[in-house]
Amino acid sequence: MKALDTNVVVRFLLGDDPRQGARARRRLVEAEATGEPLLLSIPVMLELIWVLTAVYDFPRAEVLEALDLLAGMPALGFESYELVIELVRRGRAGNDDLPDLLIGLWAAERGCGSTLTFDKALPPTGLFESV
Repeated sequence: MKALDTNVVVRFLLGDDPRQGARARRRLVEAEATGEPLLLSIPVMLELIWVLTAVYDFPRAEVLEALDLLAGMPALGFESYELVIELVRRGRAGNDDLPDLLIGLWAAERGCGSTLTFDKALPPTGLFESV
C-alpha cells in the first residue's frame, strides 16, 4: 500500500494544476484497477480540511462534500472508514470545528473518554474536557 500526501489529494479534487491533477487522477485510477488502495491518513485529512478552508476558502458544506466524495472512492483506504463517515455525519448535523471534531473522534475511537483542551468555545459534544 502507498499513502497519499495532501497535495496529491488537493490536486485531484481541485485540478488547480492541470498536469498534477491529471497525474493524481491517473494514480487513483491505477489504484482502483489493481485493487491496491491508496491510504488517506488522519494527518492528511486534517491538513486537507485546513487547506480547503484556509487556503481555498471552501465553505464548510463543500469541505464535507469533498470528504464524502473521498470516502466513497474504492481507490482510497482509510485508517478508519467509520471515522470518516462519522466526521461527515456529525459535521453536517452540527457546527463543530471540523479539525477539532476529527481530533475528538479519533481519540474516542482509540478508547479515550475525552480529549483534554483549553478551548472553551467547543460545543458540548462529549468528546472534549476542559483542562
